[in-house]
Amino acid sequence: LAALVAVSVLAYRFVELHVIGDLLRGLRGRRVELTFHPASEIYHCVASKCRSLHGRYLATPWLASPHLQTLFLGIHGRPPSFTYKRQLYTVRDGGTIALDWLLAFDLEDADEIISKDSSTPLLVVVPGLTSDSDAAYAKHLVHSMARKGWNVVVSNHRGLGGVSITSDCLYNGGWTEDVREVINYLHRKYPKAPMFCVGTSIGANILVKYLGEEGESTPLAGAASICSPWDLVVCDRFISRKLVQRFYDKALAFGLKGYAKLHQPVLARLANWEGIKKSRSIREFDHHATCIVAKYETVDTYYRRCSSASFVGNVSVPLLCISALDDPLCTREAIPWDECRANKNIVLATTQNGGHLAFFQGLTAGKLW
Repeated sequence: LAALVAVSVLAYRFVELHVIGDLLRGLRGRRVELTFHPASEIYHCVASKCRSLHGRYLATPWLASPHLQTLFLGIHGRPPSFTYKRQLYTVRDGGTIALDWLLAFDLEDADEIISKDSSTPLLVVVPGLTSDSDAAYAKHLVHSMARKGWNVVVSNHRGLGGVSITSDCLYNGGWTEDVREVINYLHRKYPKAPMFCVGTSIGANILVKYLGEEGESTPLAGAASICSPWDLVVCDRFISRKLVQRFYDKALAFGLKGYAKLHQPVLARLANWEGIKKSRSIREFDHHATCIVAKYETVDTYYRRCSSASFVGNVSVPLLCISALDDPLCTREAIPWDECRANKNIVLATTQNGGHLAFFQGLTAGKLW
């Protein structure tokens, strides 16, 4: 019995279960913590009136662990069922980006993607590493916003969404050119539509870096960053620190190698193909592929130059940042608390639980918070 208790305690801690704590709190969840500048008009005029940001988040009880939540999202995630309308967009260097649209439900039978005179709010979604518009978290977000009357488009990274790489350029964690070009294109085409952007995971890092680079020049009216890694150097150290994190590292490296295999003719010519095949971590893949194609001297050079935490101070539009403190991929150690607090345009919302993009709630885990 003592051995069983000891094993149970170790397993509970290893998986980072929090069901006992949830029960002791009466299954009420924990409050969302907000970080913002005391004089922030974005907080006082907008975020202070947002009930979800001043409520509590309770994870689905049978997924009361960041690892169970993240695993469930990756395996199934219970995404809503709908069909995108696809538009292929060619960027200036010849690369091809798949834009997948879901229109506001009262417009879904329209012949065009959107009327050029539409004033319906437009949301651009930037997915995470090796993810595309079919990822469960993306479909939850897209469906939810379309139901609220927004037109939504997912800007897939080049080489993803079933589209071939058509130029000698790959996307990476700091590659903002594609987001910039897509946003400018949509703004020119639909000038009357207020435009917003949501970045998820590495897409959030790309988005915040883009906002910092553009400053007041961006046509976006506002943006949201969800589960950003913030500091790629810190997250690289974190993901190789513990046994459970190393599982994630290997899983993501496997996904990157799958992406590379889809585009072997291009990558075999541009990068170190033998090294890519042997990669067992994100860092090794970045060494053999990302750094060579993007011409970074070292992996740490790439990580430092592309970390969005360095660009937070120059963000000039309203930005909501959401991070789970138990995120098993993007550690809380990387969150730029002081930089967010110093910028009047930013509200940082942190939850105790949620895993990586896996804010499931309700007994059936049918929706994301």
